[in-house]
Amino acid sequence: MPINPGATNYFIAASPTILTLFRDICLPIFLIIGAGWLFDRKFRLDLDSLVKLNIYLLVPAFIFVRVTQSPLTGGLALRIIAFTLCMIASMGLLSWAYARICRLSSASRRALQLSTMFYNCGNYGIPLMALAYPDIAALQVFVLMTMNVSTFSLGTLLAAEGGKRTGGRTKRRLSVLLRQPSLYAIALAIFVRSLGLSGAVESSFVWEPLVYGERALVFVALLTLGVQLSKTKPPLLNATLSWALVQRLLGGPLIALALVQAFGFSGQVSALLVLGAGAPTAINTALLAHEFKADARFATGIVFYSTLLSLVSITAILFLLNRG
Repeated sequence: MPINPGATNYFIAASPTILTLFRDICLPIFLIIGAGWLFDRKFRLDLDSLVKLNIYLLVPAFIFVRVTQSPLTGGLALRIIAFTLCMIASMGLLSWAYARICRLSSASRRALQLSTMFYNCGNYGIPLMALAYPDIAALQVFVLMTMNVSTFSLGTLLAAEGGKRTGGRTKRRLSVLLRQPSLYAIALAIFVRSLGLSGAVESSFVWEPLVYGERALVFVALLTLGVQLSKTKPPLLNATLSWALVQRLLGGPLIALALVQAFGFSGQVSALLVLGAGAPTAINTALLAHEFKADARFATGIVFYSTLLSLVSITAILFLLNRG
């Protein structure tokens, strides 16, 4: 059954109230994030192991299962990739303009651009779409792929701008990108579908373990995000940090609204892309800022505050999308 971009799901068809959306989508997300935060405070969980569990096992399982089962066409996937690249470029230009007007230092400007251009479409975005738009959550995989490639290529070059002897670090970051199993999970799933082998794979002995991994991702990814927030020490809010929050959480969806029309998206697909553009800042941006001597404290702050404030902003965006 092909994806109908104009189709509606429960949320759109039922015209839910803002409290219903909060209860059914946003509250479960933040309850699990909160559990991760509390458990880390109590037991000091090993963040590195949790991150590896997500990156090397659960995310690839989710990607392979969802893409293998998805009726997504190649043309739609390419349009989503192009949309995501335009989102990154638009947010980068807006941050650059703000930095020029306010005469920010190079380190602050780079941190601002990183924190607004690259949003958390993995351990926040995938669970969000799995709850809000379960029938087409596989589309988020192509946003994630584009964002990851851009973060570790363009993001690395941006973070390293003006630094000294960063060639080795840049190569190391690019090698990390090439070792990301999510890229190979997407390629393998597309290969399986293109050869018409989806049925054979689904009846094989490996399918059930993959499905269990796919189902576990939402909980474990959000738990991991809570642990990451628990280990974060954010700075106090200031004017530039406040601007970054507004640009990331509100400016992102507004730009996305224009782009989905330009690319001809509609219905659930359009809603998914706009909602995803309002996701908080990706944690990888803080890591890049730290490694390449951008303003790491600023980048850490935007990750922390944007994640907390997204509880309100994502609920509001969902409500407005469903009213529209």
